[in-house]
Amino acid sequence: MPLTVPVRVLQFSAGVGMMLGLVTSAGAVETYQDENGQTVTIAHGIGTFEELKYPSDFAHLDYVNPDAPKGGEISVWSFGGFDSMHPFTIRGRAGALSSVFFESLLESTADEIGTGYCLICETLEYPEDRSWVVFNMRPEAAFSDGSPLTAHDVVFSVNILKEKGLPDFRVVLRQQVDSVEALDDHTVRFTFVEGWPTRDLPGLVGGLPIFSEAHYVENDRDFEASSMEPLLGSGPYVLHSVSPGQRIVYARNPEYWGWDVPVMQGRSNFDRIRIEYFADFDAAFQGFTAGAYTFRTENRASLWAEGYDFPAVQRGHVVRDTFHDGNLAPGQSFVMNLRRPQFEDPRVREAVQLMFNFEWSNETLFHGLYDRIHSFWENSEMAADGPPGPEELAILEPLADLLPPGVLTDDALRAPESGSRQLDRGNLRRASELLDEAGWDDVGNDGLRRNTDGQTLRIEILNDSQSFDRIINPFVENLRRAGIDARHTRVDSAQMTNRERSFDFDMLTDQIRMSQIPSSGLKQYFGSETADVSVFNKMGIADPAVDALVDIVLATEIREDMVTATRALDRVLRAHRFWVPQWYKSEHWVAYYDMFEHPEELPPYSLGHLDFWWFNEDKAAALRAAGAIR
Repeated sequence: MPLTVPVRVLQFSAGVGMMLGLVTSAGAVETYQDENGQTVTIAHGIGTFEELKYPSDFAHLDYVNPDAPKGGEISVWSFGGFDSMHPFTIRGRAGALSSVFFESLLESTADEIGTGYCLICETLEYPEDRSWVVFNMRPEAAFSDGSPLTAHDVVFSVNILKEKGLPDFRVVLRQQVDSVEALDDHTVRFTFVEGWPTRDLPGLVGGLPIFSEAHYVENDRDFEASSMEPLLGSGPYVLHSVSPGQRIVYARNPEYWGWDVPVMQGRSNFDRIRIEYFADFDAAFQGFTAGAYTFRTENRASLWAEGYDFPAVQRGHVVRDTFHDGNLAPGQSFVMNLRRPQFEDPRVREAVQLMFNFEWSNETLFHGLYDRIHSFWENSEMAADGPPGPEELAILEPLADLLPPGVLTDDALRAPESGSRQLDRGNLRRASELLDEAGWDDVGNDGLRRNTDGQTLRIEILNDSQSFDRIINPFVENLRRAGIDARHTRVDSAQMTNRERSFDFDMLTDQIRMSQIPSSGLKQYFGSETADVSVFNKMGIADPAVDALVDIVLATEIREDMVTATRALDRVLRAHRFWVPQWYKSEHWVAYYDMFEHPEELPPYSLGHLDFWWFNEDKAAALRAAGAIR
C-alpha cells in the first residue's frame, strides 16, 4: 500500500512510537522516525490508495442512524442445510452468518473502497514502506463471555490460521506474514515477509478474525474439525439457538464491549437475527408469503416480475423496493474444471461458451431484467475493453510467449451474442467447426461426437438448485445439438459441497467474486500455488502468465497503475475461456414485512439490512394485529 495521508490521533497506547519517545505533531499529522529513519504514521485507520474519509474524532458513519432503536427480530432464509457452526474449516457445511461472532482489529465501511478503521485497536502505526504494522489495542475489548481480549489472542488467532485454517488462505498468509508478536497485553506487531508487496498487508492482517485462546484451550478444541459449537468471539451477536439443518437464531449481546466505539454506532440494532432453512427455492418463497420469515432479497427475475402479488403485498403488509448496488458484478458463471481432460483444448471451451444463449434466456426466462457479464470486474473501471492500449501492452508484451493467441492485438473477449431463438444457428455452426478442429469430428448415429478413441465428449453440469433447472436444461439441449454428450445432474446441497471441495465435477455454477481493490485473494482464485487446494479456484487455472500478472497487480502503488494492471489480468483470464459468464443486476431487489426501517441514504457498497436497518415495534404490532405475522 502507498502511504495514506495521516490524520491527527487523539490518543494512543504505549506502542513503538511512545516507547521510542519520538512522536512529533505537524498540524493534523502524528509521526515519528523509526530506527531505520523511516517516517512512521500513527492513525485511527488506514487506506489502500485514498485518504480516509472519516477524521479521528468522527462520531459515527455517515450512512447509519446513530439513534436507531435497538430491539425486535429480523429473519431471512438460507438454502439447503448445515452441519457446522465453524466456518474456518473445509469440513462440514457451515451455517449462514456463522462468522458473526468474530471481530477484527480494523472494520471496513460501506461507503469507501479499501479502508479500515480501528475497532479493537485504538490506533495503528506503520512506516512508509508498510513493512510492519503495530496495533495499539483498546484495553476494554472483551470476548462475549466477559474475558479480556488481548494481543496474545491476536497472536494465537493469526498463528492458528497460518497452521490450520482453510488450505488456500493458509498458503497465502504464510507467504505474507513473517511474524506476529505481542509487545505487551494490548500491543501487537506484525512484520511482513521481505519481498512481498506490502500495499494491502496492514489492512489485511487488521481484518483477520480474532478467537479466544483461553476458550479454545480450555475446551480442547480442534480448529480443523467441524463443530456445532462456535469458537468464542467478541462480536455483538452470540448464538441463541440452533436446530441443525433447519434454523439458527443469533441474539444481540447487551453486554457487548464495543457499543460506544464510533464505528459501531447505529449498527447491530436487532435483538435477534433468525435464519430459516429451506430445501428449495420455491418452498422458500412460499414460506415468505406465509410470514415464516420477514426479509427477502430476491434473485429470481421471474418471481420479481410476476410473483409479488400475494395477499400480504396487496394489503400493504409487505413492502417491495429496489436499491442501487454499486458493487462489482458477482462473477456468476458456469465454470469448467480445467483438471478434466475434455477441457484441455481451448477450442472445446469456446464451443461450450457458444452454446449458452443468454439473450434468449434473458427475454424468455428473466423478463429482460438482467445484463450480461463479460468481465471478472464487470461494473467497474477495471474491466478490459477493446484492444490493449500502450499502458497495458507495456505489462503484457514481456509475457508474450505465455499469452493466449490474440491477447496483444484483439479486443478483450466478450461473451458470445445469440439470437432470439433458443438455438442460435450461427453459433452452432461455429461451435461445430471448433469441435471438428479439436478432433471431435466423428459423429455417430446418435448425433454425438467422438474422438479417435471412440469416446464421446461427455460434460456433466452439476446443480443443486431447483430454480436453475429451467436455465441448465436448454443449455444442455443446445450442447447436445452440437454433438456434445451433455448431462444435467441434480444433487443435494451436501453432495454439492463435497463434490466442489474434491473438484469432482465437469461444470457447475459458481460466483468468482472479485474486489474493488484486487489483493492477495487473487492468488486464491487464480494462483498456481493454490490451484489444487483452493475452494475458490474451482476452474483449477494454473498459468505462469496469470501468476505474473497477479504479482504485478499486487505490487502497484497508485490506483491508476492498479486499474491498468487489473485490466491486463482481466484480458488474459477471459482469453482462457474457462467460464460461461451468466448475468447480473446493479440493483438490490428486496421485499419485507413493513416493520423495518433504514437510513434515507444507503451506502453504495452494502444493502446493510442485517447491519444498520432497525425494527419499528409499532408497525410490527399492527402487522400482528392484522394476522400478517406471528
